[in-house]
Amino acid sequence: MTAANLRVRIRVPAKLNLFLGVRGRRDDGYHDLVSVMQTVGIHDRLTASMSEVGGLHPTVRSRMSISLTHGAASDLPCDDGNLAVRAAHVLLASLGGRPMEPNGDGPVTRLHLRKRIPIAGGMAGGSADAAAALVALNELWDCGLDTDELRELAAQLGADVPFCVQGGTALATGTGTQTAQVLCRGRAFWVVGINDEPLATSEVYAAWDEHCAPSETEPDAVLTALGTGDLEALGAALHNDLEAAAFVLRPKLEKQRDRLLAEGAMGAIVSGSGPTVLGLATDQVSAQRLAARVEEDFDRMSVAVAPAGGPEVLSDVG
Repeated sequence: MTAANLRVRIRVPAKLNLFLGVRGRRDDGYHDLVSVMQTVGIHDRLTASMSEVGGLHPTVRSRMSISLTHGAASDLPCDDGNLAVRAAHVLLASLGGRPMEPNGDGPVTRLHLRKRIPIAGGMAGGSADAAAALVALNELWDCGLDTDELRELAAQLGADVPFCVQGGTALATGTGTQTAQVLCRGRAFWVVGINDEPLATSEVYAAWDEHCAPSETEPDAVLTALGTGDLEALGAALHNDLEAAAFVLRPKLEKQRDRLLAEGAMGAIVSGSGPTVLGLATDQVSAQRLAARVEEDFDRMSVAVAPAGGPEVLSDVG
């Protein structure tokens, strides 16, 4: 098998926060968090391929080029402003190589993104794509790294990336990079209300710094509900300290959350830093009915199940 014939495809899920407690701002500008994270069945797909035979010979690594394309109808960057490209650079550097500008004179690794996770929507779309790139290129370049080693590299890229490499359900602490898997029984169905106008995470944290105070709320109720599979208790326990900051920046998000509750959601919450808003339903039929009742309040709607596992490798030849 030659690298010219090899293509690796990854299906990677979005992330939601069932609990997000902000403990305060650190001296380095980041925030200490306590979070319960779970993957949910809205997926991006990333395809990685190489232009020619190269393998992992050191001379090839030293002149590897990385390119990215996507079909997103937005100004999503294709350079190292995109976390997937940065992930490729981090993995390449760990192998002793460095990225080069494409010039047609050496091997090129091509990444193509098919976006479904909302961009700047509070569902870790960029982090999921970075995780997908690490997993795909670990296969494509035959690196042989295990999940823990990939998570160590992921920690260089952002708080959510280590979790996205593994997926499932986890408790995160610190800046979010320290995670531990937690017990989750059963499935939950979510109505995902998507607002197309992005909301930058940095802006939400800046608003939190200005308008909010550290929280002492603990995730125990969420963890207990997950462990017992009690959806009613989970709905009642949903908590996000960033909601208040998101509401300052986008007051309509509070109205959307309240509309979901008024229309029968067992619980509703802003997803991460927003502007996506989530409503919890008992089953798929109930979720679809709830989505239909609130559809006019959002730009787009989706119904998804959680947990959704981690990145799924779908490799093929030709």
